[in-house]
Amino acid sequence: MAYNIGIIGTGYVGLVTGNCFASTGNRTWCVDIDEDKINKLKQSICPIYEPGLDKLLELNNANESIIFTTNLEECVKKCEIIFLCLPTPPNGDGSADLRHVMEMAETLGAMLKDNNFDRKIIVNKSTVPVGTATKVKNILLKYLPPEKFAVVSNPEFLSEGGAVEEAMKPDRVVIGTSDVWAAEIMKDLYAPFVRSGNPIFIMDENSAEITKYASNSFLATKISFMNELSSYCEKVGANIDQIRYGMGADPRIGKKFLYAGIGYGGSCFPKDVQALVISANEVGVPLNIVEAAQEANKNQIIRFANRISEHFSRELSGRKIAIWGLSFKPNTDDIREAPAHKLIDFLLEKGATVSAYDPEAIENTRNIYSNSNKINFATKMYDALDGADALVICTEWNIFRNPDFDIIKSKLKKPVIFDGRNLFVLEEMKKHGFLYYSVGRKTVNID
Repeated sequence: MAYNIGIIGTGYVGLVTGNCFASTGNRTWCVDIDEDKINKLKQSICPIYEPGLDKLLELNNANESIIFTTNLEECVKKCEIIFLCLPTPPNGDGSADLRHVMEMAETLGAMLKDNNFDRKIIVNKSTVPVGTATKVKNILLKYLPPEKFAVVSNPEFLSEGGAVEEAMKPDRVVIGTSDVWAAEIMKDLYAPFVRSGNPIFIMDENSAEITKYASNSFLATKISFMNELSSYCEKVGANIDQIRYGMGADPRIGKKFLYAGIGYGGSCFPKDVQALVISANEVGVPLNIVEAAQEANKNQIIRFANRISEHFSRELSGRKIAIWGLSFKPNTDDIREAPAHKLIDFLLEKGATVSAYDPEAIENTRNIYSNSNKINFATKMYDALDGADALVICTEWNIFRNPDFDIIKSKLKKPVIFDGRNLFVLEEMKKHGFLYYSVGRKTVNID
């Protein structure tokens, strides 16, 4: 059946979630305090770059299946299921800041206290540490009897750049609740998305909350393992890509997340790994493997930056470095914890100037470095190379995978490339006459 669904928060998760539910026949209210953002969404102007989301937004607006509003009270009154899609940024110590979630629980309790309704399901879609569902429930119990509501933990497993496809066809749905009625409603809500037979897991709230952190931490650990191994490969003359093929063929390991590079970034992995480490330490059970993965990720970009510095005999002052790729991964304009930004900070601190290009993330990056006159943003990828001492590739956008090497060579002062994503074949780079540094592979020297 169709439901009236409330989405509180129109950030990345809220927008994708709300639009996908609206597209399957539900009537969805999306609430945000940012009036300008709401007005733009009403006009189908998408505030983030996510493939397919703009078209879905336009379709839902045309069908009037989605409503964007700043009126929280109206949303709460009309909706049977209310999703909390609120930010949980890291505190100063790296733990998850639950202030927005807790404040909203208080607000919902106060709004529902004197209203006549059957039952409400409050769904925590935000990434939160174990025990948060219990905290939300205890806040609501100050205002409402237990039979009037249920609290559900329903973590998202979306990856930026493929979120719409993953939301419409999830490989699994995790529903954390001890309430049988709420579990059945949530299963019915998600039924249109799992018609191919992918599972819906019903579990307790604590297990659902940990499942999200555990999933991201395990994937981060796979990345960090390969990145640490890449350093070893460089020392002994092995090829990390060939090793990846050999490892990935084992079904117990799998092919995904075995790509060596300059480290993971984004809004999820860094903060989720850190939050899990802190949460575990708080109960006296340190997660040593997860902590090591976190440390390895920090070291990887430092190691890559030092290779650039060493190439220039540790004298980067006055050098111009071209950078391709500013987002933390392709197919998004998200620059949070992007390795490219850490590298830019390093280069600027050492006295270099930077000329950068990215298909989508230039404006977001420009806002970060608005006070610096040492970074220039090119409107075309080859223009970033004019007079540069080297090209550095930080994000594996498809547009960078098969460039015109003759143009690159003609624009750089010398044919030097530092490839942080292993986009090119070593033999091809030798044939084109580049000094080519990559990750976990032999350096290609100019004959």
